Amino acid sequence: MKAYKFKINGKSFDVSVNGIEGSMASVTVNGKDYQVELENRPAETVAESVTAQTAPVVTKAVGDMVSKVVKAPLPGVIIDMCVREGQHVHRGQKLAVLEAMKMENEILCEMDGIVKELFVHKGDSVLEGAKIASIG
Repeated sequence: MKAYKFKINGKSFDVSVNGIEGSMASVTVNGKDYQVELENRPAETVAESVTAQTAPVVTKAVGDMVSKVVKAPLPGVIIDMCVREGQHVHRGQKLAVLEAMKMENEILCEMDGIVKELFVHKGDSVLEGAKIASIG
């Protein structure tokens, strides 16, 4: 999420860009949520949009094995868990679905492996950066 402060005709506005999907953006202006249509998208916005769709990961070495902790890319509610502990998963496979600002965001696996641990359940509210799963 990107936050900005705008001054328009002498009036201040706190604006947060919460997510972009296609030509629609979810924004918060002075605490009120809006869905806005983008007529043209700057190149950096496209890159941010792609980055938001892929969950950040943290690599952790455990003995000779490497595991990754998949984290929530933004705050929201887990509306679906698509895997279970011990399940074999593949890179690009959907691990969970996170609803944020009335938009569904798929959290995808970054590597082939086994789900070592799930840190959340369906219905849980999570903050940005919250652990979702450990893949090893």
